[in-house]
Amino acid sequence: MEVLRRSSVFAAEVMEVFDRSPTDKELVSQAKALCRDYINSRLIRAGVSWSKPEYNAPVPGGKLAEVSTILLRLGDELEYIRPNVYRNIARQLNISLHSETVVTDAFLAVAAQIFTAGITWGKVVSLYAVAAGLAVDCVRHAQPAMVHTIVDCLGEFVRKTLVTWLKRRGGWADITKCVVNTDPSLRSHWLVAAICSFGHFLKAIFFVLLPER
Repeated sequence: MEVLRRSSVFAAEVMEVFDRSPTDKELVSQAKALCRDYINSRLIRAGVSWSKPEYNAPVPGGKLAEVSTILLRLGDELEYIRPNVYRNIARQLNISLHSETVVTDAFLAVAAQIFTAGITWGKVVSLYAVAAGLAVDCVRHAQPAMVHTIVDCLGEFVRKTLVTWLKRRGGWADITKCVVNTDPSLRSHWLVAAICSFGHFLKAIFFVLLPER
């Protein structure tokens, strides 16, 4: 069984960059570390058979741990509003999970569509929810190695599309500002915006992924 790996040395390096302005490479490394945490959380929640990841979780009380916790919390809120949207991603996109190229192209097409009208934290959370939903599909269909492909693909998308935006906000820690009210009846505007954008992209992506005739 494939497992997600992250050394303690890498974890320490990721933590240190929160004390200064992160470089592009560091922001991408953080994005991938957060993606591994998010995916592992969703695999556990889905109850799929999966070996315990051989990587160190964010240090309790550290800034990366806080960012990961907030990201998962916002993801919970997003998925709570529309529980079926972020499940069975492969079936919704009508793609095979046996081809790395197909999975990569599909994920990048979805990512590009999500951010067509701009970047918001809501859309970033949506991207992670899609990645996790697709990863769960891969493990359920006996394609666990594809999880690494999804993580790398998300990292590459962040490098090309989100790094500049992240740097303007001082890095990933800026997401903690999204949590201003714990009342579940008060859904933030960013959640509504993310849901609306997601509601339209599945249809758009379906046509994007259709083979040329």
